[in-house]
Amino acid sequence: MTAAGPPEAALRPPSVVMRLDRLGTMHRTRLSFSLSLLRRMGREGWRFARPVWAIGPDGFGHAVYTVETPANRYSLVAFSRDLAPDLRTDRVIAEAWDTSYVLYDGVPDAAEIARLAHEVPLQEAGRFAARDLILSRANKSVRLFDAVVAALAAGGQPAAAMLDEVGYLMRTTAVYGNGKFGIADRDVLADRRDLSGPFSAEMLTVWLIRAFTVDLAEHCAAVRASGAARLAPALRRLLGVGNATGLGMAPFLVRHPMLLHRWILARERALARVRAAPVSDAAWQAFCGLLRQARAAVVAWRTQDEIQAARIAALARDLAGLAAEADGTPPPARSWDALHRFAEAHCDLEAQEYLVALLIEPHGPLVDDLAEEMGAEEWRGHGLDGTMTCAGLGALIERDYGWALAPPGQGAEARFWYVSEEKLEPRLGERGIEPGAERELPLTFARDARALHQALAGEPGARPVGDFVAARPAWRHMAQRVQLVAHHPYAEIRDNLVDIGMRPIDLLRCKLSFFGATRFDPRSDRWLRITLFQGAPFPDDPTDMAAEA
Repeated sequence: MTAAGPPEAALRPPSVVMRLDRLGTMHRTRLSFSLSLLRRMGREGWRFARPVWAIGPDGFGHAVYTVETPANRYSLVAFSRDLAPDLRTDRVIAEAWDTSYVLYDGVPDAAEIARLAHEVPLQEAGRFAARDLILSRANKSVRLFDAVVAALAAGGQPAAAMLDEVGYLMRTTAVYGNGKFGIADRDVLADRRDLSGPFSAEMLTVWLIRAFTVDLAEHCAAVRASGAARLAPALRRLLGVGNATGLGMAPFLVRHPMLLHRWILARERALARVRAAPVSDAAWQAFCGLLRQARAAVVAWRTQDEIQAARIAALARDLAGLAAEADGTPPPARSWDALHRFAEAHCDLEAQEYLVALLIEPHGPLVDDLAEEMGAEEWRGHGLDGTMTCAGLGALIERDYGWALAPPGQGAEARFWYVSEEKLEPRLGERGIEPGAERELPLTFARDARALHQALAGEPGARPVGDFVAARPAWRHMAQRVQLVAHHPYAEIRDNLVDIGMRPIDLLRCKLSFFGATRFDPRSDRWLRITLFQGAPFPDDPTDMAAEA
């Protein structure tokens, strides 16, 4: 139990939670950033408008969507252009896209729109200003986009099954924030309550892109035929925004340990609160309804990846088992904790983590406050306690990095992380095969913890760590990390990130689950496709927006 909060069961230990095979099976929860943002919009009565629609009959031009929060105004400026089919690719080497976007601080005037029209379609090659908050681009899912336009132009509606199968009309290939390429630094938003949460500005951008994609399809249909229909509200909800994500995102969690700790801790505390909570009939029925929806969603979950396909098949089986367990439990014996323990004993990791999301979902009043605790002032973790003794530091390594102290096996050093010169993004190389190992990023925490432990063994136990790192400064970074993890137990992923068996998409999946992603579709062990905001309300759904709160 915490001092000021509701009762909590014991938290799952980092040794269980912080393994890549589990992190790589996490699902979105109601604490995920996109869903938290929607609830904030509903609570605070954010207002939306589309003051500019300068899209021509060919579907090309620009549009402006404005957002008014209680304290600020923001605008999504969207650009649509003609793109040759052979230039349409998800690969980071692309230099042209169907659409491009900027989230702007305020409402741009004509001069600013003209500036953005020149720079935003260039993306990384453009020049940006302090009021440009987020930069993004997206390509059409051409087959579905054309099918939707054709159906609406004929006065009808596209098939729901077709919309649900793909899940989006456009797929983003990047959503840049935090000062990248000259856009505004994160500090610009840090003190603004409306967008102060992790990745709130990015999630707002993607949500507004979703609105633009539907508006663009309806516009193209109306140009084609005067009697064109608009997409039915229920069908609109089936559409989210796709995203293709690769290695550039993978090291983020490792390089932001305090942030990772806060994300995981909030999720684990939410689960602990639910496990300790009494079971009301209303909450049980809500859970059972969510479980039925989950089983239907798993049937519709498609992937080309053999490993994920096997996981989905196992998930379907395990959810059926959970449903049978829930249905067979009489009211006096109902217990969230017992259901959680049943999953631990009988289900694979994919279902265990899916159940975490299902348990948390119907308990908004119990857990939603935790969404406000998922940010971190990361500079606080950059210090070093030089008064700690070498023996004390060694004991912390043995306690928190015991998983890394065994002699490395074959393939433990098979890979290395580096930053590509062309795109300035993280990449993964094969050591001894590809060049660049001499420029390796310091992400080898398993190796470094083991080596630091060995180095400390040769030091007097009472020697201050400050003296040790002054004489051997190469160990400062790892000594700082060990001390940070001692106070932030979910800050370290307990696996070797350069091992030959490491799957980078496990890192991606974990991060994307906190964004609120669904339908994880790995295309290799290094990139995957997902969907965001599928099923969410639109800016012109005020009743639905309020319901999200």
